[in-house]
Amino acid sequence: MIDFNYETDFTIANEETISTWITKVLTEEGFKEGEINYVFCNDEYLHKLNVEFLDHDTLTDVISFDYTMGKLISGDIFISIDRVRDNAKYFKVDFINELYRVMVHGILHYCGYKDKSQEDAKTMRAKENHYLGLINS
Repeated sequence: MIDFNYETDFTIANEETISTWITKVLTEEGFKEGEINYVFCNDEYLHKLNVEFLDHDTLTDVISFDYTMGKLISGDIFISIDRVRDNAKYFKVDFINELYRVMVHGILHYCGYKDKSQEDAKTMRAKENHYLGLINS
């Protein structure tokens, strides 16, 4: 089950479409959907989590807490709408496109993809682009 939670005044209008898309991503990657919670928040909220749980005193667009067991994907994905908006402007992309990229990015981490090395980041970006193509099809 995919749930959407809001700690800011932002809301997603098409939750059902997004849920179906994320389920497709997981299926294509060979995983099953467990309990996945998206929490949309602001910079302040996510910064506090970043400091408290990861000991990082920086702003970020997404933090995910992975509770996956085997092939059953579960976790909490916190997304700062402030960071997504700023990143969309910086990268000159549509806000919704950047939001979807961050949403699938968290899921791909749960599927085992990393992004710390240049090669891993390249693979992650290719996967993101592939799955972004599916949401609009």
